[in-house]
Formats: sequence, structure tokens, C-alpha cells
Amino acid sequence: MLYPIYRCLTACAGPVVPLILDRRQKAGKEDGGRRGERLGVPSRPRPAGRLVWIHGASVGEALSVQTLIRRLLDHAPDISVLLTTGTVTSARLMEQRLPDRAVHQYLPVDRLAYARTFMDHWRPDLVLWVESEIWPNLLTEIASRRIPAAMVNARMSDRSLARWRRFPGTTRRLLETFDVILPWDAESGRRFALLGGRRIGPVGNLKFSADPLQADPSALDALRRSVAGREVWLAASTHEGEEALCLDAHAILARDIPGLLTIIAPRHPSRGEDVALLAAGRGLKTVRRSGGELPDAGTEVYVADTLGEMGCLFRAVPIALVGGSLVPHGGHNPIEPAQLGCAILHGPHMTNFPEIVQQLAENRAALEVSGATDLAAALRRLTGDEAARRRLADAAASVAGRNRFVLDAALGEILPLLDREARA
Repeated sequence: MLYPIYRCLTACAGPVVPLILDRRQKAGKEDGGRRGERLGVPSRPRPAGRLVWIHGASVGEALSVQTLIRRLLDHAPDISVLLTTGTVTSARLMEQRLPDRAVHQYLPVDRLAYARTFMDHWRPDLVLWVESEIWPNLLTEIASRRIPAAMVNARMSDRSLARWRRFPGTTRRLLETFDVILPWDAESGRRFALLGGRRIGPVGNLKFSADPLQADPSALDALRRSVAGREVWLAASTHEGEEALCLDAHAILARDIPGLLTIIAPRHPSRGEDVALLAAGRGLKTVRRSGGELPDAGTEVYVADTLGEMGCLFRAVPIALVGGSLVPHGGHNPIEPAQLGCAILHGPHMTNFPEIVQQLAENRAALEVSGATDLAAALRRLTGDEAARRRLADAAASVAGRNRFVLDAALGEILPLLDREARA
């Protein structure tokens, strides 16, 4: 009974959707120039040949499938890829990252009318749903058209399991949209099986298989030259509350480490001004990357408030703190700094990546810290011991390297679905 109610409510919400989108646009969360896409109206023509539609909610999901996209395009010359996301930040980043024969569109709001307009235009031959964002109208439309589909990097927490088990019939029906579910860890696989997933494929996190983040060579060279000869560390993808802890750690360390440079890259670059004001308010000489500046010899805090430059930042520093982990946000992907030679620190709140964190811990490939004092102690240890720093970085790189097989296993499940459709 749940889905018919949802379908009715979303159908009746038609007049409200533009108002919600207007409010989100004023908050910088919608792209007014591409409003039609959110209503199911495409802004690009459908490419000829076979089309794989990949949906990932935001930046993290979109980045995690970049290597998968390239491998799909390499599989056959008649394949194109449509990537949908729901955030402005991800759309802007994909404009820079997507290869030829791949296009980006915003995911339509989950009303059946929008879903049908979207599907009528794009007519995908295969659907890949990244992680576990559930939109009932879109999934129902995929199933009604009998389009092969797979959920990749599928995640399911105990909390989500308990919520979905309250509606067993609806949950089973939605999960039956997917011919195969590829969980990112064994526990997620077990939970999807309990909910009635049709077939649970091999376990593995595609973020292990992603290519290292890119970096502009000239920008990297300039940044390296500007920090040469100094002790420097990076707090990557930080959230509100973490920057203050990082600045506290900087204050503790700066007493003993002359010329220490702390780089803070907020997860949302729009927070750059707030972070800079926080640092400057403590009397620290602060510059912002968004203003085109590089740190000079007197800079104490460098706010890297630009988009798509984490590959440059990770390559320029020897030590990186994984943001979103000192506060209860779940943490961000530690594989990205591991692939680029960083010694990795993270806080206690890494619930978004339990399997990865476990592997890093088992291989002594990362240090867990809690609070400013603990962070400062770990940084002091690593800045003062190059051999220890190198051992930690090498161990993390080894963990990342051993897991590159995940993409091959996923393609072993995905490509037969696409080729099956081609033969039909």
C-alpha cells in the first residue's frame, strides 16, 4: 500500500515543486539555467547507439564511477553514458571530468510525470544505480520498461535496514528492479538479502578502483614551490566544527615547529570565507586559494576553497587528515590520499567507510586521532620522523593497490546485462 500513497502524494505535489526549486535556487542548491532537467525535460539530445544511465547522488558517488565510465566506453564504440546527479557542485565538477561520449544531466524530481518524460527521451539500455538512494517513481518506471539494472557500491546500514523492513512489500518490489546488487561490504550484502534483493553479487567498494585524482601540472608545480622547505599538512574536506580543532592543533604545534603551514580544504568551498575569518580571528596570517593566491613564507593557514583540486593538494603535502571524521559526519574517502602518497590521519567518526578503515587499521596504514591535542601529537610524530611517515603512506598505498580488482569484479556482472540487452 505504501507506493500507491507515495505516487499519489508526489503527483499532487506538482504545483509545489517549482516553489521548492525556487527556494533551493536562492540558497545556491539549484542551477536555474538547467531547471528543466529537474522537471524531466532534457537539455541534450540522446546519443545514437547503446546508452548506459548511471545515477549517483552527489560528488562522492560521481567521482567513484569515473573509472567505471571509461571502462564502459572502452567496451564498445557504440556505447555512451548518461550520468545524473542531484547537486550543483557535482554538475560543475562533471563538466571538467566526463570523457567524450558521456554527458551529465540533473536527476528529475521523483514525480511519475517527470520520470516518464525523462525515460521517454533517454531510453537507457542499462541502468546503474550508485550506492542506495531510492526514488520509487523512477525505479518503478525502470522496472515497468524491463530495463536491465544493477545497484553498484550498494550501502545499507542497520538503521536503514530497520526502516525498510517496516514496509516489506514495497521494499521487495523496489529492490526487484535490480537484476543484481553489488554491495560495498559484506554486511550491506547481508542486509540487502534480508530485504529481498534478487541477487547479491560480489562485495567490493568501487572507490578502491577509482583512478587517482587528477591535478593540473602547472598548478601543482606552483603549489609545491610555494610550500617547499616547510612543514605542511592538509585537513581535507572539513566540515563545520573541524576547522576550529585543526586550528587548535596548529597553535599547539606552531610553538615547536617554526614556519608550520596548515592547509584547510573545506568540503564545501562556499564556506571558505567563514574558515578564513575563523583563522584570521585567531591572529593567524591566512590566504585563500579562491582569490588566486599562493601561500608565502609568512602564511600560517592556507584555505583551499576551490573545486576539483584535491588531487593537487594531496600531491603537494606529506600528511593528510580525512575530514568529516573529527565530528560525527561519517568521514570521507581515505583511498584518495592513500593513492597519492599521503600519510593518513582520521578521526573516530568514519562510519561511511567501515571496511576501508578496518583494512587500514589491520595494515597499520592510518592513525586515528580524537580532538586537537591528539591530532597535534600525531602530527608532531610524523613531521619529526620521515621514516615513520613514509611507512604509514606506503602501507596505505598498498591497501589501495590490493583492492583495484573490485572494478573488474563489478564489470563481470554489469557487462553481461548490457550485452544481453544488445542481443535482445
